[in-house]
Amino acid sequence: MPIAVLSASILQLLLAGTFFLIPVVGRRHGPAAQTAAETEIARQGLPPALLARHRIDFGASRASVVVAMSIGLCLIALAWLNLSGIDTGRILSWIFQAVVFVLGCLIMPGEVFTTRFLEASARKSGDLELRGLDAKALVDAAVVAYPPWFRTVVATRLVLATLGSLAVIILLAMPSANGL
Repeated sequence: MPIAVLSASILQLLLAGTFFLIPVVGRRHGPAAQTAAETEIARQGLPPALLARHRIDFGASRASVVVAMSIGLCLIALAWLNLSGIDTGRILSWIFQAVVFVLGCLIMPGEVFTTRFLEASARKSGDLELRGLDAKALVDAAVVAYPPWFRTVVATRLVLATLGSLAVIILLAMPSANGL
């Protein structure tokens, strides 16, 4: 087994693990986080409906769980194909990891840098109530409902989805990856 293929497969499996863990924790702790956010927004003198109106949700919806776990399953399947020496796995990995890289660049930063994204959204909004939101206090209140290690896992997924995806593509393009 070429080290390049083994390394790429390990990166895929690690990333897959984050796509299973994050939605499970989000479903379990999300309602408490949302309640904490609603309490904080009321403390700021703003209506709790402001969160719903702007789709600010600190949990994981059923749809997001299905999407995340589907991505995780695809990553596991690709890792298995690569570890089995099936050339199709390498080709599909190049395509799929490129898609995950784009997702990592466009969507996942908002999960890691929630306060900054929320502040930027509030500044651009025409909603005066949203502009008055203390985004840091809101995010801080919601984050307390999650386990302390959760933010690290979310940041790890961002790194694995971006830099890890690039590494998988490069590793599987190396001549040694063809030597199965």
